[in-house]
Amino acid sequence: MASRGTVKASGNFNASADAEVLHKAMKGLGTDEDTILQLLTARSNAQRQQIKATYKTLFGKDLVSDLKGELGGKFETLIVALMTPPITYDVTSLRNAIKGAGTDEKVLVEILASRTPQQVKDIIAAYRQEYDDDLEEDVSGDTSGHFKRLLVILLQANRQRGIQEGDIENDAQALFKAGEHKFGTDEQSFVTILGNRSAEHLRKVFDAYMKLSGYEMEESIQRETSGSLRDLLLAVVKCARSVPGYFAETLYYSMKGAGTDDNTLIRVMASRSEVDMLDIRAEFRKKFACSLYSMIKGDTGGDFRKTLLLLCGGDDA
Repeated sequence: MASRGTVKASGNFNASADAEVLHKAMKGLGTDEDTILQLLTARSNAQRQQIKATYKTLFGKDLVSDLKGELGGKFETLIVALMTPPITYDVTSLRNAIKGAGTDEKVLVEILASRTPQQVKDIIAAYRQEYDDDLEEDVSGDTSGHFKRLLVILLQANRQRGIQEGDIENDAQALFKAGEHKFGTDEQSFVTILGNRSAEHLRKVFDAYMKLSGYEMEESIQRETSGSLRDLLLAVVKCARSVPGYFAETLYYSMKGAGTDDNTLIRVMASRSEVDMLDIRAEFRKKFACSLYSMIKGDTGGDFRKTLLLLCGGDDA
């Protein structure tokens, strides 16, 4: 499958030459931030890992530690994100979300709703290796109710494959009965069906649900549920419709309104730049009255903005 990312591996890659360039950019008085951000956004994550290994071989120092020592603020956070292997980045983000002061439910929702079953399995294995802990236990210990149940279902990474023709109507009926049809919502039906069916099956269920109830699935969830459960159900539904569509909305709302949610902006731009950023840009343009590029440009400043614009990879004006 062709990558739909904006960041590609560099053709004439030389890890030693890159390590030298980065070392020079941080040596002496003042740091050459521009050289650092231009180089790192023009290399794939796998190439950045090679640069990191070569840097240690050449200079006996850890590249990420050196970068942290020279850079600051959200620019530093973004560069460190780019220097982290994708699975490690997800694992670290989840760990911080659970172990920080109060649970950052937004991070749990975003990662567990959008990653493929195989990615979720890899995350669980890497989490155990890194922290000697069970991710499911950690998530369960930190959440409750139907929100917890749906997270646990997603952590089973056991979605059915393909479309179960015979179940489309039954699933739609069950969701209708659980939600719009009766006063008070039977959340368990939502949790079980949305957590266990494939994306293509769910898209058919949403169509059948619309015919049955006159409402889009998202509208019913908005009205019938609340809090973190609502956020998670909506994320699962949106990802079933289109993962790039979900991330386009996530980016839009991270920059819209008072104060930018820099952490979300960094997480999405860093983790999707090699996956589906081109599709995210297209969805963004379709959903909102501006391009992702122009929104980033108007919303942030300095080296941070420059790096994000390079990850965005172009304007869709």
